[in-house]
Amino acid sequence: MAGLIRREDVDLVRERARIDEIVSAHVTLKPAGVGALVGLCPFHDERSPSFNVRPSVGRYHCFGCGEGGDVIEFVMKMDGLSFTEAIEYLAGKTGVQLRYEEGGAARPRDEPGKRQRLLEAHRVAAEFYAEQLMAPGATAARAFLAERSFDRSDAELFGVGFAPQGWDALQRHLQGRGFTQGELIASGLMSEGRRGIYDRFRGRVMWPIRDVTGAVIGFGARRLFEDDQGPKYLNTPETSLYKKSHVLYGIDLAKRAIAKDKKVVVVEGYTDVMAAHLSGVTTAVATCGTAFGADHAKVVRRLLGDTTAGGGMQLASGGTVGGEIIFTFDGDAAGQKAAERAYGEDQRFYAATFVAVADDGMDPCDLRMAKGPEAVRALVDGRKPLFAFVIQAKIDQFDLNTVEGRVSAVRAAAPEIVRIRDRSQRDGYMREVARWIGAEVDEVRREVARVASTPSLRRAPGQADGDRSSADRMPSEGRGPGGDRLASAGMPQVPTPDLTDLVARDEHMALAAVLQYPQHVPASFDTLGNDAFSVPAWRAVHSAIRAAGGAATGRQISTAQWVAAVLEQAPETVSGLVTQLSVVTLPEDREEAIGAFVEGMVRRVTDLELSRRIADARSRLQRTDPSDTVGYDAAHRALLAIQSERRALRESA
Repeated sequence: MAGLIRREDVDLVRERARIDEIVSAHVTLKPAGVGALVGLCPFHDERSPSFNVRPSVGRYHCFGCGEGGDVIEFVMKMDGLSFTEAIEYLAGKTGVQLRYEEGGAARPRDEPGKRQRLLEAHRVAAEFYAEQLMAPGATAARAFLAERSFDRSDAELFGVGFAPQGWDALQRHLQGRGFTQGELIASGLMSEGRRGIYDRFRGRVMWPIRDVTGAVIGFGARRLFEDDQGPKYLNTPETSLYKKSHVLYGIDLAKRAIAKDKKVVVVEGYTDVMAAHLSGVTTAVATCGTAFGADHAKVVRRLLGDTTAGGGMQLASGGTVGGEIIFTFDGDAAGQKAAERAYGEDQRFYAATFVAVADDGMDPCDLRMAKGPEAVRALVDGRKPLFAFVIQAKIDQFDLNTVEGRVSAVRAAAPEIVRIRDRSQRDGYMREVARWIGAEVDEVRREVARVASTPSLRRAPGQADGDRSSADRMPSEGRGPGGDRLASAGMPQVPTPDLTDLVARDEHMALAAVLQYPQHVPASFDTLGNDAFSVPAWRAVHSAIRAAGGAATGRQISTAQWVAAVLEQAPETVSGLVTQLSVVTLPEDREEAIGAFVEGMVRRVTDLELSRRIADARSRLQRTDPSDTVGYDAAHRALLAIQSERRALRESA
């Protein structure tokens, strides 16, 4: 039996796992100064990016919610893993062979962690199903795909497979590969009955469902045979890997195109995703047995990123963001209900929302078969705002050739208009609705005002214009890194630095420079005393730096190792500050000027310390009785020495 993973193996995993690559699987990162990357935080909703990553340091920090750490902590928080599971996951990604110490918490040496075992079971199952697609018993599955214009290469691209009709084909295969009955049940690949376990999927076309990193976490299955009494579509049940409210089929294939095009197309089924991608709409994804909701939106918004600095587009519900979410729905009643559900979630998306419905009601798969790939592309290009689609659908329920019908249409449209948070868009839609119905604008405006003032008439009112949740509010510059979130990060004992104070700001930048670029730090930094920093929080960080050996140590090891060494010396109440300082973007954005910037910041802090010492020495001299010639001369010489030291510092700049 074996216990803890060896420390040197943990360090090797941390060194080899590039934090920018791991984070980029979940978040679109953009350059933000020399050596810095920024994106939308995956741990809370925000409209402007405040999630900073510095690859050379190997750490991240969100200045919006306070989350921060190294690559191991990111995987733990992002995927809900234990420390050991995170190490084992990253070891698999980086090719590190882990060794376990004898003693400690007992675990089989060959057991790589529960999550990794379940992921491996799904990987083996996906290979098994794909192989079975070419077996003699899979004729119906191949015919199903061929009827929808998918050939063998298409099936291979998406990993489509076939589950044999027997009760235990996959079970026997997985048990032959060493998986236990408990693991098979936990995976969701097996069902459990009075006679034991059996294959959950039998006689069905199989689609592997992957997470954003490309790991198989579940399956979607379509019924093929008439004697199958189960539902037409059957998915993996909720497991530790598979959460349907967070899963998007095709996200692994679409993530790069989503980040590049700032667009995501949400279709309704697995074959629609296949048809869209094969038609050139490579941003297509689909939900798995549930409506597109807020958790799905968080996944795609992190990939969409943010382009507000470049003049992002207007939100359907107010504000700006650089991206679109386009929903495709069938033109039937079910499609209309799906559109209304999406409309109900629109306030949470913070992206421009559109809907694309073919005139003949065909979905992307049918459209590709009937009219070719260009028709699928035209469907997406012909999108219309989701607001307009839902409101027009309400209006279409009435006979507009009658007075009664027009009045009823105005009343039906008004609650939808009220839900538009942006006042300019709300006014515009009131005019549009009046035109669509053939009513007076004032009539529409009066009805909208009546609904807005009567809560019982509003179906699902959004926030008031300009409202933002506390999670979306960015800290003011004066609140310092993390602002009052330092307390929530477990640091109530350290007063929050006020960066509106010039001294606090200079000390903040100097420490950030020392942590991020120790190779450029002048030797004078290591001669600074315990009280060199006036701000208590920064004094605590400086103490941790001194305890780690000072910048002299940082120059001898990698930046990531340097920051890790400082963190080892920092008490828990200070570690969050160290992480923040190690990733904060420096104001200097020229690589060739970084060295001079670092030296300049250290000189500035040194100058501040010397100025304080001069003031103290001058005060001491003034308090000394001149008749005490020995004491007075000593105080005077001390003052002159410090003044000389400061003069030399300034002349060397």
